[in-house]
Amino acid sequence: MCGIAGEIRFDGTLADAEAVARITAALAPRGPDGSGILGRGNYAFGHRRLKIIDLSEKAAQPMTDPELGLTIVFNGCIYNYPELRKTLEEKGYRFFSTGDTEVILKAYHAWGRDCVKHFHGMFAFAVIERDSGKAMLARDRFGIKPLYYTTSGKNIRFASTLPALLRGGGVDKSVDPVALHHYMSFHAVVPPPHTILKGVRKLPPATTRCYEPDGSFEDIRYWAPPHERDPATAGLSREEWRDRVLEALRTAVRRRMVADVPVGVLLSGGVDSSIITGLLAEEGQKDLMTFSIGFEEANGEKGDEFSYSDLVAERFGTDHHKIFVPSSELMSALPDTINAMSEPMVSYDNIGFFLLSREVSKHIKVVQSGQGADEIFAGYHWYPPLENSNDVVGDYAKGFFDRDHAKLSRHLSPEWLAEEDVSRAFVESHLMAPGAEGPVDRALRLDSQVMLVDDPVKRVDNMTMAWGLEARVPFLDHELAELAATIPPEFKLNDGGKGVLKDAARLVVPHEVIDRKKGYFPVPQLKYISGEYLDMVRDTLTSQVSSERGLFNKSYLDDLFIDPIGHITPLRGSELWQVALLEMWLQSHEI
Repeated sequence: MCGIAGEIRFDGTLADAEAVARITAALAPRGPDGSGILGRGNYAFGHRRLKIIDLSEKAAQPMTDPELGLTIVFNGCIYNYPELRKTLEEKGYRFFSTGDTEVILKAYHAWGRDCVKHFHGMFAFAVIERDSGKAMLARDRFGIKPLYYTTSGKNIRFASTLPALLRGGGVDKSVDPVALHHYMSFHAVVPPPHTILKGVRKLPPATTRCYEPDGSFEDIRYWAPPHERDPATAGLSREEWRDRVLEALRTAVRRRMVADVPVGVLLSGGVDSSIITGLLAEEGQKDLMTFSIGFEEANGEKGDEFSYSDLVAERFGTDHHKIFVPSSELMSALPDTINAMSEPMVSYDNIGFFLLSREVSKHIKVVQSGQGADEIFAGYHWYPPLENSNDVVGDYAKGFFDRDHAKLSRHLSPEWLAEEDVSRAFVESHLMAPGAEGPVDRALRLDSQVMLVDDPVKRVDNMTMAWGLEARVPFLDHELAELAATIPPEFKLNDGGKGVLKDAARLVVPHEVIDRKKGYFPVPQLKYISGEYLDMVRDTLTSQVSSERGLFNKSYLDDLFIDPIGHITPLRGSELWQVALLEMWLQSHEI
């Protein structure tokens, strides 16, 4: 787990190693254990290292294999690298390190761009061929590891975070109206290739991009599981699905134990993190550390779920750490939290993960986390109404969108409103594409392949890596996800959602954790904005730089200031926090 950066030039000029060094320096929190810069002719690569596997300097990056003529920078973890190494050794490859980075190099040489199909893991990497001048960028199936880029003519720069990329200079930092529309409509989800800035793009998940020496390239999406019934499993009972899910999850958790350092758990007290804790304990993880966080309550809404995390920690005898964050500390940590975001992310979870990661990183370097279960096993409240929907696009938008195009036209200044309803059009094209059987399948495909990538997954990566902490997400094991995609929706929708997962969890964790109302990562102060929080967001949105930018209608902002609690989105978010967070993020990065 690390931070990567680089520049590749295809116009015959030398790469700007100094710019790459500035970008790499900005990635230091992601990789506090080492750094490296390598510049050779038309390319320069940079790397910040977090030592998890092969702690020796033999695994340092950028890594070059002189025999094969390949150089790589890699962020992530390939969980099946020991098995792949054996396969490659049988093919005659010789290794000089014991980690997963070199396995990627050899795999690329052996299988070309199809090497990614052999990997179980999370990854973003760039590899360049010395002799041919060809290069490839790649990102894992769920986009767990980020990869941002900016282009100038035929040349490309890339980095693990958007803010780091800005340090290289020469980036168009104007706001992208299409991305702004998505942010304000599609619950702050900005699908690739867009980012909130016109000059920065991101490689989509499950994508390889191969460059020719002249700078031309081809993108190929290498994974898109069908959300359809498999005739071979059509007759399985509820109990049989339960057993298959539990076995696949066991395998996913076991895979993510590979490390040369201890592995802990971010334990919220919900079903997802609780079953991961239980399975790690079953696997014999010694001295298992678990971590939970809580906040002060506000407007009568409780700010922690300690009673449930305590129950799980006691059941499995973990070394449990509870972190309580008073309101005063929440306020002081907000600027650093926002600065750690690669893109504006409106979820209140960000501050929770940021502060939790700060404490966890004092103890260990690797954790497993429960993200992805809701999008894979239908845990959200908007799925049940879709079961018999005759208008999946309209019904999905009604449940998930923060505002429609007409309402958005009253909230944004006219010059910033996209001419068309680009968010609704994007969602419709994805939902109605072939390869999904029913309305719930269509929504799960959209959420797992788009929303998940640019909301929960990005949030966890940004907030954990701000403290040099690696987060692994077993629910996003691609074989588990492929299995889940074939399960009939009714088995997922049982018991208020995630029914088949809850069935599996009952074989592992206390039933009190399962048979309760779904919880979230509560931060009530950012939902029910008042007092010093209201003063803070008002100051931000009425500042000179915000007024000159002019994203929002003044009358709309005035309405929000008067009654922030009266403007809550269908997904229980604060409209005021949404617009303030965007402006705070832009100002944080001097945009």
